[in-house]
Amino acid sequence: MSAHTSPGRVRPRTEPLDRRLARAVRWVTGTALGPYQSAVVRIGFASAWLLFLLREFPHRHEMYGPEGPWSWEMGQQLIAGNHAFTVLMWSDSAVWFEAVYALAVLASAALLLGWRTRTMSVLFLVGVLSLQNRSIFMGDGGDNVVHLMAIYLVLTRCARVWSLDARRAARQGPGPARDRLGPVMWGAGAFGLVAATLFLDRTGEPWLLVMLWLVWAAQGVWWLVNRYAPGEPRLLADVIANLVHNATLAVIMAEVCLIYATAGWYKIQGSRWQDGTALYYPLKLDYFTPWPFLSDVLAASGVMVMVLTYGTVVVQVAFPFTLFNRRVKNVLLVVMMLEHAGIALLLGLPFFSLAMIAADAVFLPTAFLIALGVRVRRGRDRLAARTRRVPEDRRPPVEDPAPRTLVG
Repeated sequence: MSAHTSPGRVRPRTEPLDRRLARAVRWVTGTALGPYQSAVVRIGFASAWLLFLLREFPHRHEMYGPEGPWSWEMGQQLIAGNHAFTVLMWSDSAVWFEAVYALAVLASAALLLGWRTRTMSVLFLVGVLSLQNRSIFMGDGGDNVVHLMAIYLVLTRCARVWSLDARRAARQGPGPARDRLGPVMWGAGAFGLVAATLFLDRTGEPWLLVMLWLVWAAQGVWWLVNRYAPGEPRLLADVIANLVHNATLAVIMAEVCLIYATAGWYKIQGSRWQDGTALYYPLKLDYFTPWPFLSDVLAASGVMVMVLTYGTVVVQVAFPFTLFNRRVKNVLLVVMMLEHAGIALLLGLPFFSLAMIAADAVFLPTAFLIALGVRVRRGRDRLAARTRRVPEDRRPPVEDPAPRTLVG
C-alpha cells in the first residue's frame, strides 16, 4: 500500500485519454445538444420577425415596396455592388412584392409553431434577407441579429421539442413515416432554386445560393435514407445532422459573446459612455421616448444614469468570461435580459430587445427551460379545460367512485 493512501480509502483511477475522447465523440455525434435552447431561439426570432412584419404591415410599401424612397432602380444598383441576397429584385411588380411579404409572414408563423421546420427555416431565411437587403437603411441593430440567426437556424435541428413536428413524430412512433406533403414541398423548392439560379445577377450572394442547393439535396437524401435504408445509412445521416447542429449552436453562442464583447469594449473606448451622455441624450430625443414621463424621471437622476451606464459596460464586457461559472453566468444573463426589457420600455425598441433576448436564451439552463415548458403546458391545459367546460345542467350524472382500498 502506498504511503500516500489511507487504509480505508481507495485512490480513484483516472480514465484513459482514449476513453475520454471516445465518450466526447459519442456525446457530440450521437445527440443534438441544446434541444430546448435551440427551440427557444427558433421561437424567439420567429416571433420577433413576425411581430415586426405585422406591425409594419400598413407601411410595408414605404419601407420595402415600390413606394419607398429607395426605388427599384436604386436597389438594382445597390445589389450589383454589394451582391446581397434578395428575391425582390426579380420584378418591380406590386403583386410580386405582396407575394414575397405574405411568404415572409407565413414562413415566420410556421417556424414559430415548428411546422415543417426545415422547409420553413429556409423560407424564413429567404423572407428575412429579401426584405432587409431590399432597403438596408431601414431597421436597427436587431435586424443584423435576425439576419445572422436566420442563416444559423437553417443548419440547426431546432424542432426536436416544442414544435408541431415533434408532436407529429411522437404520434407516428418509430419507423419510416408516410409523408406525402414533404416530397411535394421538396419539388416546389427545386423550382424556386432554379429560378434563383436563373436570376443570379439579380439575386446576389452566390455562396448562399450554393448553401440552399446543398440543403435541398440533403433533404432529398434524408427522405430516401429514411424510407429505403433505415439501418447504417440512417445512422450516418443522423450523425452528420448532429454534427452540423452542434457546430452551429456553438457558432451562435460565440456570436452572442462576440456581440457583447465588442459592444462593451467599444463603449469603454468612447467618451460618450465614460461621461454618461450616451444614455442621457437618447432619453431626451422624441424618437426614443415613448413614455416621456419615465424618461424625464430617469434622466433627472445623475446617479441612476451613472449606474445604468457603467453597469451596462461592466455586464457586456464581463459576460463572455462568466461562461466558466454557471451561477455567475445565470445572474448576468438575467441582468442582460432585464436590461433589454428596459430598452424596449424606455427607448421604444421592442423588436430589437426581443431579438437580443432570444439570442441570450441560448445560454439559459436546461432545467429552467424544462420547468418553464411544464408550467406553460399546465396553463394551456387549464385554459383549454375552462373553454370546454360544460354547463352544470348539461353534465351527465356522476356515479359514486368505488371504495378505495389500502392496496389500490
